[in-house]
Amino acid sequence: MTGDWWRRGGGGAAAGPGGEREPWPAWRQEVEASDSSPIGRPPENRRQALIKIMWISVWLLYLGSPVGDLAGGGHPVAVVIPAALGLAGFVGAYLTLAFFRTNTDQPPRRWVWWVLVALAVLATVLSVSLGRDWLVLFVYVGVACGAALPGRHSRWAVPAAAGLLLANAAAVDRHGQVYPELLLPALLGGFSMIGVQQLVGTMRELRAARDTVAQLAATEERLRLARDLHDLLGHSLSLITLKSELAGRMLPDRPHDAAQQVADIESVSRQALVDVREAVSGYRRPTLAAELASIRTALASAGISARVHVIEPVTGLTSAGEGALAWALREAVTNVVRHSGATVCVVALETGGGTATLTVSDDGRGPDDARPPGNGLTGLGERLVLEGGGLSTSRAGDGGFTLTAVVPLDPTPVGAKRRANGEE
Repeated sequence: MTGDWWRRGGGGAAAGPGGEREPWPAWRQEVEASDSSPIGRPPENRRQALIKIMWISVWLLYLGSPVGDLAGGGHPVAVVIPAALGLAGFVGAYLTLAFFRTNTDQPPRRWVWWVLVALAVLATVLSVSLGRDWLVLFVYVGVACGAALPGRHSRWAVPAAAGLLLANAAAVDRHGQVYPELLLPALLGGFSMIGVQQLVGTMRELRAARDTVAQLAATEERLRLARDLHDLLGHSLSLITLKSELAGRMLPDRPHDAAQQVADIESVSRQALVDVREAVSGYRRPTLAAELASIRTALASAGISARVHVIEPVTGLTSAGEGALAWALREAVTNVVRHSGATVCVVALETGGGTATLTVSDDGRGPDDARPPGNGLTGLGERLVLEGGGLSTSRAGDGGFTLTAVVPLDPTPVGAKRRANGEE
C-alpha cells in the first residue's frame, strides 16, 4: 500500500509542525496525465481512425467538379475509364499521405517524395487532357505538400504547387477565370497544413516535456525519501547502538542501570518506528524545540557535555526554514555522537542580516580530509539549498569540527502576518 506513496504525493499534502497538512511544493506535485487530446497521436482505436477518415473525407468535396465532368457524358468511354482510374489513384495517394504522414514526426522517406511527384503528374495530365474542371486537383497537391513535408521543405513546396496550378491554368484556360477560386485554396490549404503540422509538433514536445517533468518529480521524491530516512534512522540507530554498548558494559556490575538503558533502547526503537511510519505516510517536518530536547539526551548518553545557546522562539523563522535547521541540528549531533570522540558540543542559533544561522561545533578529532562527505551532509546541503540557504563545514587547527547551516528569515513582520491571517 505504501510502495508508491511518493507517486501520490503522500495524499496530496504533507504533515507540518503540529500535525497540520500542508500542500506539496509545486515542483513535488505529480504531473497528471490529463491530456487526452488525440492531436499528434496515431489513432488508438477504430473510432478515432473512423473520425480521422471522416474529417479528411470532408475535404474531398472539391472533387465534385472532376466527378461531375466524368458523369456528364461529355467524354467517350475510352477516356472516362482511364480518367476514373487516374482519379481513383490520385485520391488513394492523397489519402495515404494525409492519413499516415500526419501521425509521425520522422523525416519524410523517399516514397513520400515519389507520391507527391505522382500527385503532381496526375493532376497535370488530367487537367491538361480533360479541361479546367480538373485543375482543382492542384489544391490537393498543395495541401499534401503542407501535410506530408517538414517545414523547411513545405515552405517552398506549397508555392511550387500553386505555381504549377497557374502554369496549367494558363494552358487550359487563357482567360484566367480560375486563378482566384483555386489559387487561394491551394495556398491557404497548404500553409494551413503547415500550421497544423507545427501544432502537432508542439503537442508532441509538450507531451515529452510532461513525461520528463513527471520522471523528475518522481526522482526528486525518491531522493527526498532517502534523505528523510537517513536523517530519521541515522540518529535513532546511533543512539540505540550507543545505549546497547552501555547496557552491555553495565550488565555484570550494574544490572539496574543496564535495565534502564534497555528501557531507553525500547523507547528509542518505538519512536524510530513511529518516525518511519510518518515519513512514508506524509512529510514529517521536525521542530527545533523537539530536536533540542532530543540532542541533549543523545549527547548526555554519549558522555558529551552539551552547551546550547538558543533563545526560543526564533522570530521571523518560517516553518520550512525551521524544519531545515532542525534536520541540520539532528544530522550534526548524530555525527558528533557517532564519529567525533568529542567531550564538548556547542550549539548556537543566531539571527541577523535577514538570515538564521545554526552552528554546531565540537572539540573532537574531526573528519578525515581524504574521505568525501557522506550521504547525510550531502542530503542536508540539498535540503538547505531548496529553502534558499546553505551549508558549510570547517575544521579547527586543534582537531575540532564546525558545521554551519543558514536559512533566510521571513521578511514579513509577525504583526503583519497576524493581521493577514485575521488574528488581530
